[in-house]
Amino acid sequence: MKRKGKLISLFALALLGTLGYLWLAPAGLKTSPDISLVTIDGEQLQLASLRGKPLLVTFWATTCPGCIREVPHLIELYEELAPQGLEIIGIAMDYDPPNRVIAMRNARNIPYPLALDIHAEAARAFGNIRLTPTAFLIAPDGRIVYQQTGELSMAQLRQDILGLLKTTQAGQLHPATAENI
Repeated sequence: MKRKGKLISLFALALLGTLGYLWLAPAGLKTSPDISLVTIDGEQLQLASLRGKPLLVTFWATTCPGCIREVPHLIELYEELAPQGLEIIGIAMDYDPPNRVIAMRNARNIPYPLALDIHAEAARAFGNIRLTPTAFLIAPDGRIVYQQTGELSMAQLRQDILGLLKTTQAGQLHPATAENI
């Protein structure tokens, strides 16, 4: 009887561990939410429409020093890799006034789309994001392959994006991607 109780306890622990892992699944096991965004230029942008390309989604704020430090590096990354297929979307936090976001874009000449998250819907869809900067690298098949809260390692990010671009250009898309294109 003692052995049976230990086996049940062990099974229950394993089950709880598995459920906890799946609930808090690391990047690579989660699919990017299919959300709709409005850019500061008033354009509607559906994340699902960007499937087939690597996508970097970054949550940021004009009052975040780390976010401001990342902007020149993100611009450089975008200018280098967008012609090969990279997309970047900056999502301003709900507490960031739209006029500041527009002023920042104009002052820094940010070339990639910036979206407003006035009702925090995008932040909730990505796991209730409250800290900035927070970034998600999304593979062409829609899987979140990398997530970072805090400043990005640009060298590592660039390497990861180049790997995704190489896979995409070689036509080695995940089966789900081919169906969604």
